Amino acid sequence: MTGFISKRALGIAPSPTLAISAKAKQMKADGIDVVSFGAGEPDFDTPEFIKAACIASLSAGFTKYTPVPGTAGLKKAIVNKLKRDNGLDYGPENVLVSVGAKHSLYNAILATVDPGDEVIIPAPYWVSYPEIVKMAGGIPVYITADETTGFCVTPEQIKNALTPKTKMLVLNSPSNPTGAVYPRETLEAIARVCEEANILVLSDEIYEKIIYGDTKHVSIASLGEKIKKLTITVNGHSKAYSMTGWRLGYAAADADLIKAMSRIQGHSTSNATSFVQAAGEAALNADQSFLEDMRKAFEERRDYICKRLNAVKGISCLVPDGAFYVLPNVSALYGKRYDKWTVGSSDDLCSYLLEYALVACVAGSGFGAPDNIRLSYATGMDSIKKGLDRIEEAVGKLE
Repeated sequence: MTGFISKRALGIAPSPTLAISAKAKQMKADGIDVVSFGAGEPDFDTPEFIKAACIASLSAGFTKYTPVPGTAGLKKAIVNKLKRDNGLDYGPENVLVSVGAKHSLYNAILATVDPGDEVIIPAPYWVSYPEIVKMAGGIPVYITADETTGFCVTPEQIKNALTPKTKMLVLNSPSNPTGAVYPRETLEAIARVCEEANILVLSDEIYEKIIYGDTKHVSIASLGEKIKKLTITVNGHSKAYSMTGWRLGYAAADADLIKAMSRIQGHSTSNATSFVQAAGEAALNADQSFLEDMRKAFEERRDYICKRLNAVKGISCLVPDGAFYVLPNVSALYGKRYDKWTVGSSDDLCSYLLEYALVACVAGSGFGAPDNIRLSYATGMDSIKKGLDRIEEAVGKLE
């Protein structure tokens, strides 16, 4: 049947994060004791009051279509949240509720990027950004950051990547897969570059609540009216509220951009699930202090996993300021071998760790970071300790 498959579908790479998670889950189902660092979702349960709001909505019969952009109650809660947390003044007409933040990103790119348009994507990047751009017929243009800059690209790099075809910059802070958080002064300089070039900024802020130490999250759209006009801010409920399977995200932008995105969504999913929107409204309207316990747990895990990884010869790990991932550099292990395994790349190392040590990590190649691997610490401390023991032992055998 391959002759019936579109060039668009053939040109899309499968998600390496979902692939490694699926493989690890299958191995566990087969009775194999695998420790997985692949999952990009909190291991905490959705808070009970959020589940209760959903159940109450179902019991009340709120099971029909809603307006495509979202319910009035949830949009109001989002408007209030953006004002409270991000210093952004928007009205309901500036908000679109979607089936997850990934859907919001898809809507934003499909509504703005034409074939041949260039989209600047800082690397390391989340795996779906370039694939969605390619689905729209756009051209991903990569600029690379590494440990020397804290995995943050510079305004100069963005400026140098600009061409007459540049349509958009994708910005992800806090970042998946690096955990990097862009400082205010860097964002101010990036905003000036984008304003002068008159390009859009797609700001993915899904990890904003998971941040450590004295680090502050800043929404680039809050830095002035001109950059606000050019920015599409994307967020959602998956990470902060441990609602990954609920599929609820949102975008905030200029009303004309939101209308265009709503038209795209109107011919795909229509509205996000009605009773899930009720749960999302409850989450945003609650006292947000309940999030602190989860954030503290992630910070404790971050400190532990970085200390352990940096103690392994051949691995160096930058301490992230946000999200729940580490992206250690493993290039010092290239050329080493043990038994039937030879490590020539991060992909080889991940295969070795899975097959020999029964530890699932994700190779950095899918994130535009070929010398790194990604580990998620959104799993319990017991699993983290067991997995790191196995990694330490397996790497120690490489010669």
